[in-house]
Amino acid sequence: MRGIIEKIAPEQPVLIAGPTASGKSALALEIAHRQGGVIVNADALQVFANWRILSARPSQLDESQTPHALYGHIDGAGDYSVGHWLRDLEPWLNGKARPIITGGTGLYFTALTRGLAQIPPTPPEIRAVADARMADEGHKGMLSELDRVTAERIDQLNPVRVQRAWEVSASTGRGLASWQDDTPPPRLALADTFPVLLDADRDWLAQRIDRRFDLMMQGGALEEARANLDGWDPARPSAKAIGAPELIAYLRGELTLAEAKTRAQAATRQYAKRQRTWFRSKMGDYHKISLP
Repeated sequence: MRGIIEKIAPEQPVLIAGPTASGKSALALEIAHRQGGVIVNADALQVFANWRILSARPSQLDESQTPHALYGHIDGAGDYSVGHWLRDLEPWLNGKARPIITGGTGLYFTALTRGLAQIPPTPPEIRAVADARMADEGHKGMLSELDRVTAERIDQLNPVRVQRAWEVSASTGRGLASWQDDTPPPRLALADTFPVLLDADRDWLAQRIDRRFDLMMQGGALEEARANLDGWDPARPSAKAIGAPELIAYLRGELTLAEAKTRAQAATRQYAKRQRTWFRSKMGDYHKISLP
């Protein structure tokens, strides 16, 4: 990865995308150490304060070595969307500091560099219906009700994205794709950045994912889950932290610890697969670093 850093102008904003456990944070730290800048989070789960370990946020040591922003700044009971993230990102797009925007949420990067549709908020009653349907039947029923263009455009394997598209259609009478086609200009043009995509080999990444989860468990992930047990609500955005439902199920006596670990690792690998598919389809203009 060192060769790629030499191509980056020190004042240029940097985007670093890639699947979970691919080494994005390490690359961001190296760029910051060598060139300066603030590392800005672009991961939808690392914004929440209640999952430092399980969401693989940078360690306190890493955060002490160079400025970090938008990590753990949202209460675990709070709501958060790509629109919230773009608004929170604004200070670092106005010359406050050179941003090194790093994370695994592809939608954040596309919203930043392609624009974000100005869709009205989902009414609570529509959200309640969608949450109930997701709990009862999964996302496939809602997927079947989307218009063809929207269904072809979204990540059909991602229940969160499917539910969001259904909510937009149900609450506005327009498909998500229609709203996206009316999108205003992007906040930061891709041409004004140095975009990097870490493209990880599947088997190599799977080994890193499994090993990292073991380290998370050694580092206190189970204790972190226990702290979230009281008042656990699977409908909250923060509850989507990969591995959280499985560890909560263990603490409730619904799974053995070995079962919870195996399922959490499998869920992380499936998440990484969805990420890799998204990145390869949406980020052809990024500088690709093949791993290992």
